[in-house]
Parts: sequence; C-alpha cells; structure tokens
Amino acid sequence: MEAELTSDIARQPLTRPTEDYLKAIYQLSNDGGLVATTDLALVLGLAPASVTGMIKRLSEQGLALHERYRGVRLTHEGRRIALRMLRRHRLIEAYLVGFLAYTWDTVHAEAERLEHAVSDDLIERMAQVLGHPIFDPHGDPIPDAHGRFAEFVHVPLADVAAGETVTIRRADTRDDGRLRFLAAEGLVPGTVVTVIARQPYNGPSSLEVGGERRIVGHELATMLLCSRGT
Repeated sequence: MEAELTSDIARQPLTRPTEDYLKAIYQLSNDGGLVATTDLALVLGLAPASVTGMIKRLSEQGLALHERYRGVRLTHEGRRIALRMLRRHRLIEAYLVGFLAYTWDTVHAEAERLEHAVSDDLIERMAQVLGHPIFDPHGDPIPDAHGRFAEFVHVPLADVAAGETVTIRRADTRDDGRLRFLAAEGLVPGTVVTVIARQPYNGPSSLEVGGERRIVGHELATMLLCSRGT
C-alpha cells in the first residue's frame, strides 16, 4: 500500500525550492506556529523580498497561509509534504552513517542533495534495511510513512543540576565543527553523563563521561538535549 505521506502529492511534482521552503517553515514553526519571513530568509540565506514572493506562490498552491505582518504557517497539505521531506532527509543521514561510513558531521549536506533526487521506493527500502529507525544520527525524530514521529521532552544539558546523571539524546546543531568536537569528546546520543559542577554566569560545565572528566562551554551545553537518568 502506498505511503500516506506520498499518495496525495505524487501526481503533482514539486520543485526543489518548494520542498526546501516547506521543510524550513515546518522546522522553524515549532510544529504549527507562525514563522516570520525574516527568520525564514535568514535560514535559507535569501533576500526577504525573494522569500515574500515564494510565500505568495506557496499560498496560491494551498501549501501555506500568510498572515500579513505576522508570518506564515503551513496548511495541512504543506505540513504533510514537509514531514515527507524530513523523513527522506533523516533516513538518508541514518543510511549514510550506518552503511557508508559517513560521520555525523558530514551527512547533512549530502542528505540535502539526495533528498530531492531519490525515489520513494528507495527511501522505504532504506528504512527497511535500517530496521525502521525512529531517530537519525543526531537524535532528531524520523517521521514514519504516515507522518507520525516519536514525541519527547528533553532538557538541555545546560539546565541539568550538578550531581545529576542524564543521557544525551539529541545534538541540536548542524555545525560541522561543533559536531566534530562533540564526537571527539564522546558527547553523542546515547552517552550517559554526570554533571560534576557548573561555573556561574553561563560558565562551562564539568562532566564525567565514561569515567573521564570533560569540560563543555555553556553554548554547547544548551545544544545537547538530554533525558534524566540512564
């Protein structure tokens, strides 16, 4: 049976810019909120005037709703397409890491290119070979073929009290340098860490990771999302 996320749009091929816009709006919207055109322009690296024009086209296609002076949000159909693109992107990342020896700091750009080119059949074959994972290598949830994904409430490592033990679940960054540093320090999803101490005024945190001491700055600590306990 054809996947729900793809069945209604298969007859209407979408352009790469359209798919990129819908995905970006979804990721900025916190799953339903309004997104400022200035924020969208910043994320996409485009001029605000170009973004305004594209939003108008998305509205005409029934994929987005624009509220003047407030922002844009996706329609039901726009959200379905955005989740389809997230599924493709994150499954590709998982496949590249799992089978082609990519590292988590190198997969994002590759997945950005491939997500527009591969077929739905290939994506589903990747999912099957991977065992239908629910998280990508960075800990981001992978929507299933119906657009459902795992719900989670995680606390930033920067908010974890000294003496508490947590498990890292997600790295909320795609910066190559940051990801390489985190991997070198062993601070990847699934790692159990204990906060030993934290300096005041947004100072660095001292951690115990696998019996060794690690120091992580406040900014990076805000990007590591954790669950309490092990």
